[in-house]
Amino acid sequence: MLRLLASGFLIFEAPMKPEQPPLAADDSPVSTHRPRNRRTAWSVRGDMPRGAKLALSALGFLLPFIAWFALSHSGLMEPVFMPTPAKVLGRVLEWWSEEELVGDILISVQRIYSGFLLSAVIALPLGVLIGTYAPARALLEPLTDFSRYLPAVAFIPLIMLWVGIDESAKVTVIFVGTFFQMVLLLAEDVARVPNAAIEAARTMGATNGEVVRLVILRAARPAMLDTLRTCMGLAWTYLVVAELVAANTGLGFSILKAQRFLHTDKIFAGILMIGLIGLLTDQAFRWLHRSAFRWHHLRA
Repeated sequence: MLRLLASGFLIFEAPMKPEQPPLAADDSPVSTHRPRNRRTAWSVRGDMPRGAKLALSALGFLLPFIAWFALSHSGLMEPVFMPTPAKVLGRVLEWWSEEELVGDILISVQRIYSGFLLSAVIALPLGVLIGTYAPARALLEPLTDFSRYLPAVAFIPLIMLWVGIDESAKVTVIFVGTFFQMVLLLAEDVARVPNAAIEAARTMGATNGEVVRLVILRAARPAMLDTLRTCMGLAWTYLVVAELVAANTGLGFSILKAQRFLHTDKIFAGILMIGLIGLLTDQAFRWLHRSAFRWHHLRA
């Protein structure tokens, strides 16, 4: 009897064997551990479905407008300082039908593109020169670094004296505001081309001109187009400044004129029109980049 009780206690107190993992169909153990580096949308440079991406993009774009709608209808601010979206939309329609909105848009676009293209035509070769050759970099980079911190507004009196007050003055303001930044950014794009590709071309007997034309420029083109896209956005920020110079048409001039008479609805309308045109321009650059450099957008 004592032996039976003793054996029962021994059985009760015997250590439990660890539970075995479940077996798969081929009698191999199935892992129950979650992978540590599982890729999700919140992973570093993770991806997400196209539908979810479009939904989040639309939400991010609409959030400021929702906040604007809520604030303008809350009564916390006077309508003269914070007009409602409906009032701004009404002002846009009135501007379209009665105040030559199309003409203002066209003249502003013409000024922006003229200044931007003039800047690009001069900045592209200079950027390649500075990014490729050490003597050119030593000679031109310090002056360009200094000049890019000079505000374009400060040049307006000199531009009016040197160029006049016609359309060329407004184009010059946009040129001054974008040129020095563009030169340095393009030079950095060229300088980031890997030395391995350049040395490989030299090993195969390429001349300096061939290295620049066939290696450096081809490798730097995607980054250079991105730089031009960035500088186009910078050019749009100088529109109102450019139209300070004796203008009587354009979106920037209309905003300044509305400010004098406290027409905040027209100020909002002008700002939104500039933002919309700038967004369309940016998307055009994105499309051009994807079309010209399809290999650059391929995923591994």
